[in-house]
Amino acid sequence: MQKPVIEINGLSFDSLDGFYDVFGRAVLGSTEYGGNLDAFNDVLRGGFGSPDGGFVLRWTNADISRERLGHDETARFLERKLRTCHPTNVEHVRNDLMRARNGEGETLFDIICAILRDHGPDGEEPEDGVVLELA
Repeated sequence: MQKPVIEINGLSFDSLDGFYDVFGRAVLGSTEYGGNLDAFNDVLRGGFGSPDGGFVLRWTNADISRERLGHDETARFLERKLRTCHPTNVEHVRNDLMRARNGEGETLFDIICAILRDHGPDGEEPEDGVVLELA
């Protein structure tokens, strides 16, 4: 059986919150799924309205998203996270924030792609059947 192809366009958002909204509408028909990385990860496991048996996520204009979800947006994300994280995690988040501000380390784009790939054929949860295509 061929998996459904769901397309998101990198021109349609310029922030992590925008990604959550575009992804939610494309995959679930709604943005009501929690809008955070944990909820995003949960949706990829299925059972939240995502297609049974997985899907192909075709991310067009991914190069634009790579830039928009780059170090600047990652730093903004980490600044918010620093205000709410557990005290034992503050030092780690602060170090990640300093690296992002210096244009170093993983970006949100990298993190999102890694989460998607974890749910695909070569990932830790291949049974979810999610395939990422960057275009």
